[in-house]
Amino acid sequence: MQVRVCGARGSLPSPGADKVRYGGNTSCVQVRLSDGSHVVLDAGTGIRNVDLGVEASRDHLHLLLTHLHLDHIQGLLFFTPLFQPEAEVTVWGPAEGRVPLQDRISRYLSAPLTPVEVRELPCNLDFRNCPVSEWRIGSALLRAEAVTHRGPTLGFRIEDAGATLCYLPDHEPALVGAIDGLEHEWLSGYRLARAADVLIHDAQYRDDEYPAHFGWGHSAVSHALDFASRCEAKRTVFFHHDPFHTDSDLDAILDDARERWAERGRDPATLDLAREEAVIAVGAVRQV
Repeated sequence: MQVRVCGARGSLPSPGADKVRYGGNTSCVQVRLSDGSHVVLDAGTGIRNVDLGVEASRDHLHLLLTHLHLDHIQGLLFFTPLFQPEAEVTVWGPAEGRVPLQDRISRYLSAPLTPVEVRELPCNLDFRNCPVSEWRIGSALLRAEAVTHRGPTLGFRIEDAGATLCYLPDHEPALVGAIDGLEHEWLSGYRLARAADVLIHDAQYRDDEYPAHFGWGHSAVSHALDFASRCEAKRTVFFHHDPFHTDSDLDAILDDARERWAERGRDPATLDLAREEAVIAVGAVRQV
């Protein structure tokens, strides 16, 4: 699998001269599977950076939404295939009672909030709740599970050609107790992240910022480190950067996190922060 970070910022788009290296677009990750097909994870403003190519744009495309907070769907109307009559697009998302996914998304993509409504999109568009069991897209086996975050929220595990990616962009596993002290079955996201080759995980807050945001659905850096260690992820990429954190702030967070990672006896090179336009070969050694 090849993973491309199209947007890594959390909560709110935050462009600016002090946020150039890590980027200001909200959550979106493009995954190219071993059979050449594409899966797009979340539809934040980073979806503008998705590059499918001419041939891939004609394939049946799959867009997986972890949840429906604005920072994860506000780029939907900028996803080019939705405006191509020949395109086939399936949007997967979390179930919420008996309200269909399309109806929930239509609350946002309708007047007066947007000039175009879902029912007007010319593509062949299908909305589906993610299965409660595993399912296949192309060459990949996928699993979705509910994780700790405000509102119905999913995490995803993608297995393809012997490699595993876990995507947990909005996640607060420490909400119910210390991560090191929880049994596996009580640790949110554990089954999705266990022994993943690459874990993309929420690390929005510095440790000193977290107490003021307890229960908001996001992790402190120390929690992200604890979770990655507990799940024995081979590589961890911090994600969902706070909109107030500048490039310099994030550099300092990474330096501190790598130092603490090394103190645990872990290789600091296996820990990184997501950067817009970064490409990660899942199962490979380094990020480019």
